[in-house]
Amino acid sequence: MNNMIKLMKLPDLTVIKHSGEGTQFYAYKINFILEKLNLSENIINDINRDLYQMLANQASITTIEIRNLLISLLKKYEQLDAVDAYNSYYVADQQKFSDASDVQKRIEKLFAQDESVVHENANKDSRVFNTQRDLEAGAASRALGLQMLPPLVAKAHLRGDIHWHDLDYSPVTPATNCCLIDFENLLTNGYKIGNAWVDSPHSIQTATAQMAQIIANVASSQYGGCSANRIDQLLAPYAQMNYDKHLVDAKKWIDADRQEEYAKEKTCKDIYDAMQGLEYEINTLYSSQGQTPFTTVNFGLGTSWLEREIQKAILQIRIKGLGKERRTAIFPKLIFTLKKGLNFSPEDPNYDIKQLALECSTKRMYPDLLMYDKIVELTGSFKTPMGCRSFLQGWEDETGVEVNSGRMNLGVVSVNLPRISLFAKGDMNLFWKIFDEKMALCHDALAYRIERTKEAVPENAPLLYMYGAFGKRLKATDSVDEVFKNGRATISLGYVGVYETCIAFFGPDWEKNPEAHQFAEAVVKRMHDYCQEWEAESGYHYSLYSTPAESLTDTFCHLDQEKFGDVPDITDKQYYTNSFHYDVRKHPTPFEKISFEETFPKYASGGFIHYCEYPNLKQNPQALEAVWNWAYDHVGYLGTNTCIDKCFKCGFAGEFKSTARGFMCPECGNHDPELCDVVKRTCGYLGNPQQRPMVHGRHVEIISRQKNLTKEMIENVATFAKTKQSDAQRMDRTKV
Repeated sequence: MNNMIKLMKLPDLTVIKHSGEGTQFYAYKINFILEKLNLSENIINDINRDLYQMLANQASITTIEIRNLLISLLKKYEQLDAVDAYNSYYVADQQKFSDASDVQKRIEKLFAQDESVVHENANKDSRVFNTQRDLEAGAASRALGLQMLPPLVAKAHLRGDIHWHDLDYSPVTPATNCCLIDFENLLTNGYKIGNAWVDSPHSIQTATAQMAQIIANVASSQYGGCSANRIDQLLAPYAQMNYDKHLVDAKKWIDADRQEEYAKEKTCKDIYDAMQGLEYEINTLYSSQGQTPFTTVNFGLGTSWLEREIQKAILQIRIKGLGKERRTAIFPKLIFTLKKGLNFSPEDPNYDIKQLALECSTKRMYPDLLMYDKIVELTGSFKTPMGCRSFLQGWEDETGVEVNSGRMNLGVVSVNLPRISLFAKGDMNLFWKIFDEKMALCHDALAYRIERTKEAVPENAPLLYMYGAFGKRLKATDSVDEVFKNGRATISLGYVGVYETCIAFFGPDWEKNPEAHQFAEAVVKRMHDYCQEWEAESGYHYSLYSTPAESLTDTFCHLDQEKFGDVPDITDKQYYTNSFHYDVRKHPTPFEKISFEETFPKYASGGFIHYCEYPNLKQNPQALEAVWNWAYDHVGYLGTNTCIDKCFKCGFAGEFKSTARGFMCPECGNHDPELCDVVKRTCGYLGNPQQRPMVHGRHVEIISRQKNLTKEMIENVATFAKTKQSDAQRMDRTKV
């Protein structure tokens, strides 16, 4: 089929869907159907011409009438095989929606161990009863949710134009997505869980024990991640209580010249034990969703000796590892704050803790980094992300006080950008027309998401709404909108596959093409502009979120492979690239990769992360530090991907080999999950694919990742960083 077929211009008219909803008529959809029927170029042009004549004077038409017109024209031109194929496609499309919204069919799909269901979330072990129960409930919720969604949104989700995230929970349950828990409110003022009122703690051990309780309850009351902001500064007052008690004991039993030393030593032990207890508590918790709560803790800004001890304990415990085998802890996700004048340079007071963070990253991948000044620049204030990568914008309450903790996200809907470019077939004007159509769909979905979430009542999630986790203590009769409105919460537009979108227009090596990069930036900027328009209309903060796409990287690509076939470098590689990220199959240096990606978070400040792939860096933390230091002025949030796999059978430590059976020790061939620890960055967080397999597309993406820093570069990376600083500055001048 000649891809240069010109679309016959069809008139603007309204299409009335089966649901009664009206949409604009889009000619590209007709041409796509005709081309899929393998008609000749002449027949397609004849049908377009006839359709134009039939519809030229009509104001509206139903989808049934369009279908009947197409069938009559196919018969007119004696394309009887095409009529049969079109009817078969129509029946299959209708059956697909019927099956997807049928509770029984959904559960049967689960029981058939469909990979897209049981491996959708790498944080869920589908072998255990409580996860199986959640998956069964989720199968029913997905079917019911599709019935509840606006019909156009439901159909667009099923076809892969957009994705309604967490359909297994929302909209059936009007729950929120992710949040920054207001631990200070809860720990200071007390709270109630179940039948028990919990008073303010009087030691750091009790404080961390209460935090674990809170995390479990919050995770069971929403469906996203939860974070503790500035945990070192949060817990220091409770560690001070330990110190004060030990000092009282010391004055009773210890010589005067050793009293403070004794109290400090005992307090440091308490801090270590408390933080170790929190780590083990989180990793052994199961939420009601059958998964370890996705928990993030941020630290690094504290300067007192107590705050420093908490920071060191967090890192030392993570370096040590879990259990007798010293496995890498998956949660909590650790995020260390880097700040010039505090811990950046050797003369800074907390530089020693930065060195410990570097050691931890080379051995356990975490902590990820927040660059203090850049986060303030990008988001308007400093705060940790909610869970994986979702950021709140700077916000002040009615008294002018900056508020971060206690705020939340109401959900995400993501758009399939590569599909738009595949429909456009090189026609940039058509791309933007389809893009605007999909943005309207996303807006409808997100607006519905807000309204549905507002239908909750405080008693649905007492800890969140009534006892301070969301920063306020609402009465049972209050509206939950009190913690959502006026920009306090976020609602997020996500996106997948900027990289593949540009390949469709500029080819597979578009990275160094300024025109291509300008187009990529324009796509992300236009989504950002839409968010601003929607916020101005509604009063709710719409944010642009760079979707991590754990399973969506597979889902969108798989659906597009069915629709468009194997398109080189787009669908044929079996996965789509997260948000704005560089192609993982290529070998840019860390500096080139970061320079390429740094344009986008200023538009997508509602959610973003950058990460680079490294070889084993345990003996070369200075190489990682050179990248960290260079990145400080370029990006706000940076992760480390390095080789930390471990074989407990032969003792190998490094990178396991990918095989058809999963990951295998390159020394002894061991692939038993009980005898090895394989840790990969799933998307924004870590996962163990040997213990909890991932969907096919995500697995392919992980094994396709190439190193951004080679062994040859490591020895001279500091010099290399300075060189690339100059290169990046030159590259910046070529960008728009």
